Amino acid sequence: MRAHFARTAAVLVPLALFAAGCGSERAGTGDRSGDSGARSAGAGDRARDVAAAWDGSKAAEVWRAGYYPLSDVVQLPEHAFRDEDDKMAYASENYVLAAELPTGAPEKGKVEWESGSSLSLPLMDARKAYDGVARGGNDGPHLTVTAVKLGKATLVTSRGPATVPAWLFTLDGYDTPLKRVALEPSVLPGSPIEPLENATDELLELQQLVEVGRDGRTVTVLAGHGACDDGADVKVLETAGSVVLSGSIVGASDGDCTAQLLFQKVTVKLKRELGERVLLDAFTGAPVARRDLPLT
Repeated sequence: MRAHFARTAAVLVPLALFAAGCGSERAGTGDRSGDSGARSAGAGDRARDVAAAWDGSKAAEVWRAGYYPLSDVVQLPEHAFRDEDDKMAYASENYVLAAELPTGAPEKGKVEWESGSSLSLPLMDARKAYDGVARGGNDGPHLTVTAVKLGKATLVTSRGPATVPAWLFTLDGYDTPLKRVALEPSVLPGSPIEPLENATDELLELQQLVEVGRDGRTVTVLAGHGACDDGADVKVLETAGSVVLSGSIVGASDGDCTAQLLFQKVTVKLKRELGERVLLDAFTGAPVARRDLPLT
């Protein structure tokens, strides 16, 4: 499998993310854009083209003016989980609501960045927040919600760490609540450069952003690879205005192989914190986004 990367997804991304958190994370190779032995010239050229297209673009202005979460908008209680049943319930989004959902919340909420800037955005009501985390409904293990109230959470965003409104769901058996960020993110800007048409082992689309570390210097993404290779790799090109990530497959076999797409968390470390730089996928030419962000 060299020039034609075409595999069928074998697992759903949300479950893959949960499973990927259990021992399958690996480090990427960092910024090796100048190492001709580490990546193909085509992949390096593409990363530079993407960075140049975004530099000074209208899309970059929209990115820097908006609110885009770069870490999980659902935050677990401390010491989660008590046992395997609770872990399974969370992974399958299986909850029982044993509390009243508040009504009459404000229409707007405010993002407050550490820099002192702020932005008012539509506030998600308690019902929508609950429905967003409790999408299960089977007869298996479940988490019981015993109280719900509006509070605050902190998370990493496209403009650095921020404090935002969040719905706090008290869970039976836990001392601290599960938090669901209550602000709708801004719509992602359209890319000033077209995506590539054909994926190869040397360059393919990243599945999604998992998180940016609170220090702004570690980036974890979900990358795809096949069943007959050594896994996924992610390389980095850093510029003043962007960070471009290039996903690839390591050690792919030329022989027969089952058609399936496996997911793997890959973490890369940046030379300096991400800050307000745009985080981009070299293949798509668009921001590497979380699945919970709306697209244009």
